[in-house]
Amino acid sequence: MPSDAVTHRPHVAVVGGGIAGLTAALEVLEALPDVNVTVLEAADRFGGKLRVEPVAGCVVDVGAESLLATRPEALDLARRVGLEADLVVPATTSATVWSRGALHALPRATVMGVPTDPRAALGLLSEDEVERAVAEEAWPEDVVEGDVSVGDYVGRRLGRAVVDRLVEPLLGGVYAGHADRLSLRATVPALWERAVRGESLLAPLPVRAPEGGAPRSPFTGVRGGVGRLPLEVVESLRTRGVLLRTGAVVRGLERAGERWRLVVGSAADPVALEADAVVLAVPPTPTSRLLAELAPVASRALAEVETASMAVVTLAVRRDGLGDLPGSGFLVPPVEGRAVKASTFSAAKWEWVGSLSSDVVHLRASLGRAREEAVLQREDAELVTLAVAEVGEVLGRPLPPVVDHHVQRWGGGLPQYAVGHVERVESVRADVARLPGVEVAGATYDGVGVPAVIASAARAARGVTDHLMSTTASPGGSR
Repeated sequence: MPSDAVTHRPHVAVVGGGIAGLTAALEVLEALPDVNVTVLEAADRFGGKLRVEPVAGCVVDVGAESLLATRPEALDLARRVGLEADLVVPATTSATVWSRGALHALPRATVMGVPTDPRAALGLLSEDEVERAVAEEAWPEDVVEGDVSVGDYVGRRLGRAVVDRLVEPLLGGVYAGHADRLSLRATVPALWERAVRGESLLAPLPVRAPEGGAPRSPFTGVRGGVGRLPLEVVESLRTRGVLLRTGAVVRGLERAGERWRLVVGSAADPVALEADAVVLAVPPTPTSRLLAELAPVASRALAEVETASMAVVTLAVRRDGLGDLPGSGFLVPPVEGRAVKASTFSAAKWEWVGSLSSDVVHLRASLGRAREEAVLQREDAELVTLAVAEVGEVLGRPLPPVVDHHVQRWGGGLPQYAVGHVERVESVRADVARLPGVEVAGATYDGVGVPAVIASAARAARGVTDHLMSTTASPGGSR
């Protein structure tokens, strides 16, 4: 080491205080406890699309309300921050699809709506449409060599009705997108693998015997709301001395010798913040802007990633007169031309929600799809009226009086994994890899679900810690 080396604690700046940024900060600190970490969030609160709010005096989720349990990352994080005792399974996962004026059960054995036995979808599909799916056609080239859209591939092989009535509502629920634009490889990798091998889309699903012999739900919730997860991570970070800043807009990123300089604050009053490593855990558009001069290839690729906006309308209606709710909720295919794309009967799906009040019942409606944001230009009151009318129509009876409501808008909240998305992400990461100590994370890269987002954050944190360990003698050593 040079005799004039400056001894200091390395500083990591995390841009974005959603679950990706918060997880990245936690992972860095668990690997290198002596590092200084700052989390910069442009909004007035942390948590991103995981959020709880009071509705009729009861705190419920107004963002994501379940965690995929077939992957470990989200459940592991929940346990690490003290939520293990509050992890719960749904009381029911029986979902339906509103199609052709009636509710139809969603076949249980599907891959993103593609049924292993099309006959199980009779009713949702007509007899002719079932016969078309059973008579599965081969792909013209036998195997898929380049990425294709979900709609194109499934439609050619099983018929358009399978796309319109089964695949679209599920894709809409996850991505708020459309099958004809979304990448088969990126959004349904299980079908992609079959496609490249030239296998049938109707092959039976592999059966895995669960431990203990009892079937497990593919989803898990959190008593008190999934929105508690980022709040608990925030508390864990606070106890470790992390500087957590809200209202902190990062407007620029530039090289400062061997370090990085972030420009934070308003254009009229910018403040410089230097760091040894940076995690960019924000949506594709702001990430593209920050990388424009440093990594132009990555910047251009990120600028190509569209995002969809949506709104979640949470209703608290009087329990008297509501009657029984059919399962956990329903999905609506775009072909139906409705404003509501899905509804969750929260009080039926989650026992803890159902027991919140003896007087009211909580349920949700989701509105908005990619390139169909016109409905979201309506005032909150209009969205509530739409949700009440359409949910009541599906149930076949008017909803009881609404005691309270909450409208949560997620502007540009869901990145669209268009055809070629996997290659696009690879080009982003390859270009960013030229920037020592800079990493990217979030829903843009490897999946929009909470576990996938957490996994991307852990990957970014490993990149940061590897960089710091390679450039310092120790976590608190000399440069």
